[in-house]
Amino acid sequence: MYRAERGVSVLSKFREIFRARSKYVKVKTTTDSSEPAAGVQEDAAKPEIPDGAWTKCQGCGATLYQKELANNLYVCEKCGYHHKISARERIRQIVDNVDEFIELDSNLVPANPLNFPDYEQKMASDYEKTGLRDAVLSGVGTIGNYPAVIVAMDFFFRGGSMGSIVGEKVARAFEYAGKERLPVITFSASGGARMQEGIFSLMQMQKTAAAVDAHNKRGLLFVSVLTDPTTAGVFGSFASLGDINIAEPGATVGFAGPRVIEETIRRPIPSNLQKAETVFEHGFIDLIVPRSEMRNTLIRILRFHAPHEPAAAASDR
Repeated sequence: MYRAERGVSVLSKFREIFRARSKYVKVKTTTDSSEPAAGVQEDAAKPEIPDGAWTKCQGCGATLYQKELANNLYVCEKCGYHHKISARERIRQIVDNVDEFIELDSNLVPANPLNFPDYEQKMASDYEKTGLRDAVLSGVGTIGNYPAVIVAMDFFFRGGSMGSIVGEKVARAFEYAGKERLPVITFSASGGARMQEGIFSLMQMQKTAAAVDAHNKRGLLFVSVLTDPTTAGVFGSFASLGDINIAEPGATVGFAGPRVIEETIRRPIPSNLQKAETVFEHGFIDLIVPRSEMRNTLIRILRFHAPHEPAAAASDR
């Protein structure tokens, strides 16, 4: 009886101790150690964090400060995961001076040849999001003072899918390079052909492959950079035809998707089957280059294949 009453008494005292405590800690916002800031109560709310200041790493799940991630070329410092970047950001990272980059065929705009429902609205929405008329940006710039035609795909526009305008701009880029005797560097990022354009989309595979073949017959350099992801129709056409094929670490590279492969061969496949590292081991990729080293690697390749040194001495950045 004594033990029971004593236990109840002790429990009551513990309840009294914690009953008066606040569940949350209140923070005072002041201009110095003694006076509250003007117009701010002592029990002020938490300071506001701007939207978009932080992002979650898709590789390791770590919370990253957006500005630091941008300074690191959108590569996670913790796990090395290469986040997707826009076509304009890709150009900015690679060329000597983005203000001197001359865009090609910026006047080309997509049509809706099959009258696919809501296609125009979806394209307009992606234009607002990316500032691009379609999923590719092409132009002429210098890399280490070596001029080159650069083609960068944008996964944020319809998943980087290749429709008639993407194929046309890629083909025209190779034709321009042929006339000017310039090398071509492409940065692919695509889920494949654009279903809203049907056969018009599939035709771009032959068109771009033919453009690469003509470029090759002129004896000109083509460097293909495969970023995450480079798949289906884009990989099955120009993206896999480079004189030198480079991939970013961890990029998904392949033609058919994992589910299609498993349904075809009727057995599971390794999770890393289409990762750049596996594709490299089997000889379909020549180099795997981290984004931080991509520009200098391209400069060395251009220098090695250039017929002569540029007017200004090439310098690695």
